[in-house]
Formats: sequence, C-alpha cells, structure tokens
Amino acid sequence: MTLVLIGPPASGKSRIGKRVARILGVPFVDTDKLVVEAHGPIPDIFETHGEPHFRSLERAEVARALSTDAVVSFGGGAVLDADTQRDLAGHSVVLLTVQPHAVIARLGNGKRPLVPDIDSWIALYESRRDLYERLADHTVDTTDRPTDVIAAEIADWARAEHRTPRPTRTTRPTEETIR
Repeated sequence: MTLVLIGPPASGKSRIGKRVARILGVPFVDTDKLVVEAHGPIPDIFETHGEPHFRSLERAEVARALSTDAVVSFGGGAVLDADTQRDLAGHSVVLLTVQPHAVIARLGNGKRPLVPDIDSWIALYESRRDLYERLADHTVDTTDRPTDVIAAEIADWARAEHRTPRPTRTTRPTEETIR
C-alpha cells in the first residue's frame, strides 16, 4: 500500500506522516527530505538553480517514492507536475488542510522559499486549493487537533480504504474439485 499525503506547506505532512507510518507498520518517505539528502537544502537549490530545477529534482524523487509501499509525504508543490498528478491515480491520497492562524507559528523556520510570510502562504494555498481537492481521496484538517488523533484517523481510513473483501465459498471443496 502506498498512502500519499499532500497539502500546502506547513500543514503537517511530514510530522503526521511519520506517525501514520508507525501506526501502519510501513516505512515513511518524505520527498523533500530525499531532495535535500541528494542535492542540498531546498532554499539553496531555489536560489542557485531556480524553481524549475528544483521541481525536476522533486519529480524524480516523487516517482521513486511512489514505487514503494510506504506513507509518502509530498512537498506542497509536488502535485503541480502533470506526470505526478497522473501517477496519483493509482494511490490513496490524503489532503491535509490547515487554517492560516495555525500556519503563522509554523512558518518561522525560514526553510520555505515560496512562503516566507502568511500572506504569501494564503496566496499559494488559494492558487493550489482546487488541485489539492481534486487529487484527494480523503481530507483532514490539522489546524487545532492533536497529531496523534489525526494520525490515528488517517491510519483507520487507510486500513478501511485498502480492505478487500475475502472470497467466500458457497460450497465446500470436494476431493474431486481438489484434484
């Protein structure tokens, strides 16, 4: 099973994704972390090479992550890529949303080159909202709820989403049907 978490920056995709993976007993993959491990800090990539270069690096990591059985956290803009959008059709996708008042405290670390302040975050989220909603199979608001509660809710949804009916037999096998 691959469960993908999408949403705007600072919605809690990495923090919650780690806990969901732990509950489900599967690996956790953060595509932003993969980019950083291979190419250095994201703000440096943006500054040195620009956003298009970053998006191509991100796309490669997204494609690799989607080939694993894991909980996968995408960077906020990973869904902008048309190939990624097509790839998501075969996976369970959870959209994490968050209200602006909760984002203010989460933006303070300076690691988000496209959203240095709340006004830019609001503009970015509004520009992507329809896309996020179109791609999502399930939506969870992370604004004012405990992380463990959110993670448990997502894990429960994922289990239900991936539950397949077991075949039922209407007759017992006979010696003849076994041969």
